[in-house]
Amino acid sequence: MKRLIIAMTGASGIIYGVRALEILREVPDVETHLIISPSAARTLAEETDYDAERVRALADQVHSHKDIGASISSGSFKTEGMLVAPCSVKTLSGIAHCYDDELVVRAADVCLKERRRVVLMFRETPLHAGHIALMEQATRNGAIVMPPVPGFYSRPKTIDDLVNQSVGRALDLFGIDPHIVRRWKEPS
Repeated sequence: MKRLIIAMTGASGIIYGVRALEILREVPDVETHLIISPSAARTLAEETDYDAERVRALADQVHSHKDIGASISSGSFKTEGMLVAPCSVKTLSGIAHCYDDELVVRAADVCLKERRRVVLMFRETPLHAGHIALMEQATRNGAIVMPPVPGFYSRPKTIDDLVNQSVGRALDLFGIDPHIVRRWKEPS
């Protein structure tokens, strides 16, 4: 059984985290551990018709953002890594600077120290030099910064097509292939 941590923080694009949970629910042998920050819950209400309880029900385990003693805060708890979708500037900054004041950043820091994948679907634009410096530092720490920038070679027809392609590519980084990605030069 693979375990994957999904964290949702307060940036726009909360649908990326929701869709990751929906997709992983259908993938056998993947156990999801969810953290939703208070800002993410607010964004969820603003951007979708989902409520926090419905999203929590998609995960196998839900952890409070305040619980820095949760199972996922220890390197001895084996996971494939962590997907932060969406990743806010605040969360990026915490991960870049190892500022473990809450569970999202603590779990990411643990994954990085254990050399596990941490994929940050960073959702901010335009960028200033401080954002770029944070992305550089997070990358030096071992994270993968993956802004959800659509590839139009897949010929998306709907917003769902764009979201699925981005989430599928993020899951690729963990070796999880739910067969939703339209791949370059491969028949669909």
